[in-house]
Amino acid sequence: MHIQASEIADVVGGELTNGEDVTVDGATIDSRAASVGQLFVPIVAARDGHDFIGSAVDAGATAYLTSQPPRADVAAAAITCADTATALADIGRLVRRRLPERVLGVTGSVGKTSTKDLLAGVLATTFVTAASEKSFNNELGLPLTLANAPDGTEAVVVEMGARGVGHIAELCSIARPTVGIVTRVEGVHLELFGDIDAVGRAKGELVESLPTDGIAVLNADHDRVIAMAERTSAQVLSYGLTPSADVSATDITVDAALRASFRLHTPWGSTQVSLGARGEHQVSNALAAAAAAGGLGVPVEAMAVGLLGAALSGLRMELHTTDAGVTILNDAYNANPTSMAAALRSLAALEGRRRIAVLGTMAELGADAAAAHEQIARQAQSLGVEVIAVDEPSYGTVARHVGDVEAAVAALDDLTEGDVVLVKGSRVAALERVADALG
Repeated sequence: MHIQASEIADVVGGELTNGEDVTVDGATIDSRAASVGQLFVPIVAARDGHDFIGSAVDAGATAYLTSQPPRADVAAAAITCADTATALADIGRLVRRRLPERVLGVTGSVGKTSTKDLLAGVLATTFVTAASEKSFNNELGLPLTLANAPDGTEAVVVEMGARGVGHIAELCSIARPTVGIVTRVEGVHLELFGDIDAVGRAKGELVESLPTDGIAVLNADHDRVIAMAERTSAQVLSYGLTPSADVSATDITVDAALRASFRLHTPWGSTQVSLGARGEHQVSNALAAAAAAGGLGVPVEAMAVGLLGAALSGLRMELHTTDAGVTILNDAYNANPTSMAAALRSLAALEGRRRIAVLGTMAELGADAAAAHEQIARQAQSLGVEVIAVDEPSYGTVARHVGDVEAAVAALDDLTEGDVVLVKGSRVAALERVADALG
């Protein structure tokens, strides 16, 4: 989105100095990703982004925010402000006023990134669509998504994460969504939330924020989600495998590459759908996308086209075969008990001589962490899957334990043609390194 530097200075309560009133096109907080014409927003965190202003300008940024004195050695417009993170949120609010009413928020304990990706693919068949990159779902990523929406955008999909009660409400104050999707409420991030009831309160802040003429899209297969209908004045569209849901699926099949097909039923008609995304669990996410898109007028035939062509963010159910004939299922972006169970079922569905799961920790599960890890290991055992646990003793005696990624790769040195390996763990484990090492 093109914005004048002087407008930004006004909205953040700052001052434009050290340069002309240039027009910026979008924003970035990563100097390495800065492109020509962007605004660089230095964030003060583990490292001080102010140290990289020069690098961002060298890469093409034409203006930058700063809570420090402007850099005399940098030839770019400087916008001073009290706090750069707060200023970024204010820029998001500024851009939101220029966007159409089709701003769709997606939240949930599980499936929100995949649902966001599928929804963006469906909407793009009918509208000029922008969406959050990767998992840009917090107080920094959400306003960046808004700021980087191209001029002429007709629909924006924003992912909303939370690390406590009140976080999604704050994100909604920036994005002002008119459509909200809640996928599931599960016992994840309990070290931060305390209990699952708090998780439900937080996720429901999205539907509470919707206007009366908005649409709340709720998972009818999960009681805590469908109960959120009482927390909104917006229209409610339900989705799920429950036959009574407004949007549902029947005749689900899964092919050898883990791609599901099904009959889609909606208030606007029915059609046959084949997913490009892998995993039977993606059917539920596809139904959420179809419900939200249908509520905005996307025809069912276009839904099928969008769901087939939608591309998921990286490190999610990526399937490939090495030169040695070993199949790798790389789902290493993140993990919790629900997504881990779904990945194990997908692994078990693959043709293979031997099935092995390389599993890292499932982080932030609170007091139930040990039991949750052991339960996953037992489930793997029941599916005929060998478990290699990487630096996580809680998987118990069922698993073969190794200390790090290098040891995990070494433990797989006997792989032969026809073996199938799942790689999955929370982001802190970074187990994509195992998949990379296996080729």
